[in-house]
Amino acid sequence: MKGIIFTEFLELVEEKFGLTMVDKIISQSELDSGGIYTSVGTYEFSEMLQLITHLSNNTDISVDDLLMVYSEHLFAALIKSHPDLVSHYKDPMDLLASIENHIHVEVKKIYPEAQLPTFDLEERTETKMVLIYKSDKALYVLGKGLMLETFKLFKVPVDITFEKLNEEGTEVRFVINKR
Repeated sequence: MKGIIFTEFLELVEEKFGLTMVDKIISQSELDSGGIYTSVGTYEFSEMLQLITHLSNNTDISVDDLLMVYSEHLFAALIKSHPDLVSHYKDPMDLLASIENHIHVEVKKIYPEAQLPTFDLEERTETKMVLIYKSDKALYVLGKGLMLETFKLFKVPVDITFEKLNEEGTEVRFVINKR
């Protein structure tokens, strides 16, 4: 997992819960990195799982709720550092439909070792889209949050529901409806 995911996560934890909480969740975890991350480095996904699990345990906020808050922070950070990824899109549905063919291609240029989920476009109309998310990391809640942030960026109201296609959440069907 790319370091930017870790650096932005720890920045969010510091912003929302303070530096003491950052130190606490790092010290509670068994991290090969020692909790020292660079945005361009690559780290084990298990480290993120430990950090977010300890944050959840220490704050009594569910991991899913933390991932939704993190998605807001991460989206803003990504847009700020890479505005060109979205600048030529006029519609959030067009942007989401291009995740595999454009967004992830560009992300791979910036972060060649990134292990990205896949989003297969199953259905698309003017107001509805169905995407199939696949990732061994099962971070579909983060994916939902990033999709919601995309619609917020374009100031377009949306309803996004999902259905886990397997128990682990490594395959999820998202149904996106413009309001």
